[in-house]
Amino acid sequence: MKPFEKCPVCGGGLENKRVEKILRGAGNTAPIKVFAQVCLHCEERLYSEEVVKSFDDIRGKLQRKEFSYFRTIGQSFTVHGNWANKAIQPAARP
Repeated sequence: MKPFEKCPVCGGGLENKRVEKILRGAGNTAPIKVFAQVCLHCEERLYSEEVVKSFDDIRGKLQRKEFSYFRTIGQSFTVHGNWANKAIQPAARP
């Protein structure tokens, strides 16, 4: 049985889907794939309590720079503060 029968945000139907979630800690990111209940109307994602606890564990390891739990998959970038379109700003400061 699903924890929710309908989306608690909009009342839409829910479907179990595998989704990508990006977790962050201390300027580091870890994209992961995880199952969630996803609203078919508003796309709200609902995660189990166990999964949310794992999110906290992963964020903590990123925060503490415990990188032995992760593998490198690329680099992350942001724009310089002098980007031509001033509506675009850097996501993080050095």
